[in-house]
Order: sequence, then C-alpha cells, then structure tokens
Amino acid sequence: MPFSPFLRPVATLAAAAAFVLAPAQAAEVTQRAVLDQYATLVHASYQDSVAGAKALQAAVKAFLAAPSEAGLAKARKEWLAAREWYGQTEAFRFYGGPIDSEDGPEGLLNAWPLDEAYIDYVAGKPKAGIINNPKAALTAKNLRALNERGGEENVATGWHAIEFLLWGQDLNDNGAGERKFTDYVDGKAPNAARRSQYLQIVTDMLVADLESVARQWAPGARNYRARFVAGGNQSLTHLLTGIGTLSRGELAGERMEVAMDTQAQEDEHSCFADNTHRDIVTNALGIQNVWEGRYATRDGKVIEGASIKALVAQQNARLAEETSASIANSVKLAEAIHAPFDREIIGDAKAPGRQRVQAVIDALKKQATGIVEAAKALGIKRLNTAV
Repeated sequence: MPFSPFLRPVATLAAAAAFVLAPAQAAEVTQRAVLDQYATLVHASYQDSVAGAKALQAAVKAFLAAPSEAGLAKARKEWLAAREWYGQTEAFRFYGGPIDSEDGPEGLLNAWPLDEAYIDYVAGKPKAGIINNPKAALTAKNLRALNERGGEENVATGWHAIEFLLWGQDLNDNGAGERKFTDYVDGKAPNAARRSQYLQIVTDMLVADLESVARQWAPGARNYRARFVAGGNQSLTHLLTGIGTLSRGELAGERMEVAMDTQAQEDEHSCFADNTHRDIVTNALGIQNVWEGRYATRDGKVIEGASIKALVAQQNARLAEETSASIANSVKLAEAIHAPFDREIIGDAKAPGRQRVQAVIDALKKQATGIVEAAKALGIKRLNTAV
C-alpha cells in the first residue's frame, strides 16, 4: 500500500494521544514572580483607592458649591464607596513601605480614634475645634502640622476627619451621625465657611497623599516597587509581615478586641458613619487578596497570578490549603457581623452580636498562626505579627 502522510502507525497515534491526555506539570512558582504579582496587585489597589477618593472629592466640591441634603447624601455615599477600596490596601502596611515609612502619609490618611472636639463642635461644646478657632490657619500645611499634635487622638486629617465632617457625632444608638447640611450654609451655622474650607482641604489632601503612595508602586519607574521586586527574602518577609500583622495585631487586636473589651463606641474604627463592619470585611479581604495573588478591580477586572499560597504549597501543600481555608472563613465570618458594630459589641459573652464578633477574632488569630507557619516553610523563622 502506498505511503500516505495521513496514515500513522497505531503506536504513534497512541503515543500522541498519551501526550495530549497526560496532565501538564504545573510550572514552578518563583519568589520573584510572587513579588512581581504582589507589586502589580498593590498598584492596582491604590489606583482604585485614588479613583474612589477622587469621586469623593468631586462630590464634596459639588456639595460645598451649593449645600443641600441631597448633596450631603451623595458625598456620604462616595465616602462609603471609597472606603471599600482603601480598606483592602491595609494589607500592604506594617513593614515600612511607602504608606507607613517614617515619611509615609498613613498617619495623615487613616489615623483613629479621633477626638471630634479637636476639629469641630460637639454636644455641649459649641465652640470647640480648629474650625471654630479663627486664629487657626486653614491650609494643608497647617493641618498636616496639627495632625496628632499633643496626642494621638488629635486627628485633623484623613478618612475619619472627613467622615466626622460629613456625618457629625454619632449620638444615635441605631444609626450613624446626623449632621445637617446647614452646617455648611452661611448664616445657618457658626463658621460655616471655615467648615466648608476645612472639608475641601482635607479631601484634597486625601487624594494627593494616596496618589503619592500609588506612584511608588507604579511599574517601569525607579521607585519603591522596583526595589521591592528585586528585594528577595527581605521583600517576602515584608509581604508576610503585612498580612500577618493586620490579621493578628491590628485587625483582631486593635480594631476588634479593644472595642470588645471596652464596649465603647469611641473604640470602633468608623464610628461616625457606622461603617466599621465594612472596614473589617475589606481588611480581611485585603489579606485574602495578597495570599491568593488575586484582586478584583473597581472596573470589574480580575488580576491573578503567582501567589504566596502557591509558593508555600511547593513546600507544604496541606499548610497552604489550610491557611487558605482559614482566610476564606475569616472573610465569611466578617461578612456576618451586623451593623451597627457599636451595638454588636454590647452585652455579655452570650450576646449574639458579641459571639459574631468573637468568631471573627478567633478566625483571624487562627489564620495568623497559619501565616507564621507559612513563613517558616519558606525559611523565615521569626515573623512578627504584633502591631
């Protein structure tokens, strides 16, 4: 029979089939690839945070141009939306990176708890605060200088200063603060013009400070990102320190256990807007983003690549899966916390709200242990998870 190029020996066809059907060997995940993916994820997260802050900035500007109840509601809505993106970036802290180095803006961005009377009037003190002090210059430079001057609770700038200026004190047991839009109308409230000026300045500062951090993570530049990606074990330690510290020392500890111990509204993170329950969820989600090497962006795209989970799995697959499950469980339990958070923490140990909050604390501690063990699997013997 003449040779035909379309006829192959059976053995050859079988071999070809075996080649096609055999499971592909997963490519080894390298440390460099994990660091590069982390940097990509960080930059995308800060870009989304900037975009959210700019939407807030536009809403504040429109509100102050013509104060109204609807305008104030829009500004509040944009603040809440922007916090969803910033909350996820908290996983990039605690190792002296661009956000919280000695020169970093973290203290100007997210400092809390906040003494309301340092900024504006409060119940029983109608003339309190920088706004009601005509001698206090309302400039970005001066407000930076006044931030945390004389005490950590003397917060003058950032998310929570803006939150207080939009919502006012939370004197409502079952809801958020109820500041009236007329606080920004000349002739309707004392120092309305100064209050407007203050709100615009700190909102503009928020955008500028976030942009400064995002630039340090931009690709293709001589910046922090370039050094981080080339940083080897030190950068890997930074990555794990960030999610480990947020898990145990900061989120489980400072942001939840303290409030559970005191049962005080002043010890919750976003007390004026009653947004603390969402702060907890987005912080937990930020940890999961880093661990899984995956991030869902503000415009609906999913960025996914080499992960710390995969790197750990090459050394200890069971540990990697158990830690992933712990982190996913923390997010799920955080989403089960009811709003407002300041009502969840009231009561004894059997109170349903306290049990929900305690479950998240316990889950975060468990995942922190897993992260420490993951670090050991990668040769990092001591990982600090305290604040």
